[in-house]
Amino acid sequence: MAGSIHFNTNITFNQLIELVRQLPEKQKIRLASILVEDDNTLTKEEVIAKIKEGLKDVKLHKEGKIKLNTLEDFLANV
Repeated sequence: MAGSIHFNTNITFNQLIELVRQLPEKQKIRLASILVEDDNTLTKEEVIAKIKEGLKDVKLHKEGKIKLNTLEDFLANV
């Protein structure tokens, strides 16, 4: 089916939603903007890479290795 992405994982849709809820606001907004882009030419591999990048940022933030912008900072720069 065109426009569909199928993942070979054991993660459920609800688990994915729960993961997204744990993202910092900056990453949620970034993910949302990717999902609603007019240009839907991202490949499955690109989407997976972007999700992995966001999850890596969350991990680094939780480890105290990077500081993520607040929603207020993000909105101030839009």
